Amino acid sequence: MSSLETRPKGCCRMTIKENITALFNTCCGQPLSISKIQGDASSRQYFRIIGTTDTFVGCYDPAFEASTEVTYPFLVLHNLLSLHDIPIPAVKAIDAEKGLLLLEDCGDLLLQNLFGSQKEETIPLLYREIIDILVQLQTIGGKKTNIPFNRSFDKEKLMFEFDFFIEHGLLDFFAPALDQQSLGTLRHEFEAIAELLVKPRHFVLNHRDFHSRNILVYNGKPVIIDFQDARMGLPQYDAVSLIKDSYIKLNPVLAEELKAYHFNALRLHDLSTMSFDEYLYYFDLMAFQRNIKAIGTFCYQTRVKKNSTFEHSIAPTLAYIPDYIEARTELRAAGKILRPLLEGAAS
Repeated sequence: MSSLETRPKGCCRMTIKENITALFNTCCGQPLSISKIQGDASSRQYFRIIGTTDTFVGCYDPAFEASTEVTYPFLVLHNLLSLHDIPIPAVKAIDAEKGLLLLEDCGDLLLQNLFGSQKEETIPLLYREIIDILVQLQTIGGKKTNIPFNRSFDKEKLMFEFDFFIEHGLLDFFAPALDQQSLGTLRHEFEAIAELLVKPRHFVLNHRDFHSRNILVYNGKPVIIDFQDARMGLPQYDAVSLIKDSYIKLNPVLAEELKAYHFNALRLHDLSTMSFDEYLYYFDLMAFQRNIKAIGTFCYQTRVKKNSTFEHSIAPTLAYIPDYIEARTELRAAGKILRPLLEGAAS
């Protein structure tokens, strides 16, 4: 049985392809073809569906099967972001029982794909437009008891991500390069960094994975995807994901301009009381944590999931970290322990 025909958990009669066909029939007629799209590092599966007049994207998410329309984070966030005019793909139809969503097809041109292309000259303007969208998202508020406002980058979440890096990076992928006796000290330093980043008075809504593979460019405009894990945190979190991206490296001058652009937009919308120096301070600390988290994910995908597509992003992400360590004394002790990894990435 091919991956396209993999049966969803709990479904003993119909394949994903057959379920998509049945859902498509309810709104759009008979599909002409259904083909698998390469997904991300999650358990979700994506398919492009060609109809008689248009194309669509089908998503099978096992988490949707175990949820309901009112509790499934993707739909909760979709409704919230749509209400605030954030550009996201429209939902055409759903089948919660089978874990299926039928979405508007916004193409497959990722922001990442513009680098090295004939459209590369559009990148600076497009990034400013994306930051405008980010700040628009970061203005959204709601009841603290509701998703996504009841989730945050608290110390527990930040330490989960640091610990994930220790488990899958330092105890596995990088194990031969690091003195294992130093891990207790390193974790203590990670805890101190996490505590510095938990500043609820500065928290705003964050997408949580706001990088060049989660932003489509459709008809020349940004479209945001993969937003279901949104949560509260420092406004720098998403800015770091975009500006210190694991998949592409921005021109350093543009990167500095975008930090200032984001800071000024936050102040303009009364979303921050930080000075620019304070903004940059938390940007560097947040960037250290976010990049460490990303490396842990890449190591996990490489070693545990046997997905080699993420391995080549490890070294470029490590390459960012010495700058943060040099800039902020709070990172020096952790940086000293991580030095063998950083030197290995630079060699």
